[in-house]
Amino acid sequence: MIYYRPLAQTDAACPPDAPRLAGGWCWFDRLERLERGAPGRIVGVGDVPEEVLRRLCDPRPDLAGMRMDRPRLMGVLNVTPDSFSDGGRFQAADAAVAHAQSMVLAGADILDIGGESTRPGAAEVSPDVETGRIEPVIRALTGAGVAAPISIDTRKADVASAALRAGARIVNDVSALSHDALLAQVVAETGAPLCLMHAQGDPATMQNDPRYDDVLLDVFDYLAARIAMAEAAGIRRERIIVDPGIGFGKTTEHNLALIRGLSLFHGLGCPVLLGASRKRFIGTIGRADRADQRVAGTLAVTLAGISQGVQIHRVHDITEAKQALRLWQAVTLGETT
Repeated sequence: MIYYRPLAQTDAACPPDAPRLAGGWCWFDRLERLERGAPGRIVGVGDVPEEVLRRLCDPRPDLAGMRMDRPRLMGVLNVTPDSFSDGGRFQAADAAVAHAQSMVLAGADILDIGGESTRPGAAEVSPDVETGRIEPVIRALTGAGVAAPISIDTRKADVASAALRAGARIVNDVSALSHDALLAQVVAETGAPLCLMHAQGDPATMQNDPRYDDVLLDVFDYLAARIAMAEAAGIRRERIIVDPGIGFGKTTEHNLALIRGLSLFHGLGCPVLLGASRKRFIGTIGRADRADQRVAGTLAVTLAGISQGVQIHRVHDITEAKQALRLWQAVTLGETT
């Protein structure tokens, strides 16, 4: 199989005939042609099959009322006792609601609410426990008129169904429909957008010596297969988001390879989500043991993703991410509003 990774550019000096990446803020006039077992080589746009170019260039449809032609920030809200970064801080419903509202005021476009930790080594919790954590928070937020669409971070059909009834609008499944066979039916019947994430193994074991033949191409193939599975279940590609799963069954070297090659995933024809906020590899490289010391490193990775056209960025620190995004847009794109 041949893969094409666009070499994304953001310079204002854009050739008039250069294609736009996913209808967004990046353009490209060259691509890296990749093939397993062979060195990559640079090719021009004219050397790429028309179907591949169409997937790379077609504007992405709106999701949950949001246009995908500019970067979006997804604020993380874990209502769990054991999440790696903020476990226990927002377990009480009033604290969770206050934090969610503060993230929206700071510039969050989406709120991603999770009731089960999927950090490395985490144990599974029951659907009833998970639902009991997230449902009151979602109902309180929708009742308070919070405008940002709510995403439910879950692998379970019962939890997703309860969250959607309570007012959530997006399902974010770190197992890409592999954990609960009924979740695809819930998503198909409700019409909710769905994020499919790559993970090698489950949270309890995923960091036990993860291995790949070629991590970038392996993850791309996995997500392509999960998209096909979702489509077969009645979920249209235009409602699907893909996430390469930074930190989920990956070493530091795997994570870096995926971030360097993020633009490849536009070839799946879906918006791309990057979730690297405060993760361990940032601490390893940036020499920051505590998760809350990894904000600057998170911003560096986020801007690297934005420079490759990634549409959705899942972050804990919305104020800092919004400021970085505004400055990047002003310097790179000339946008100051």
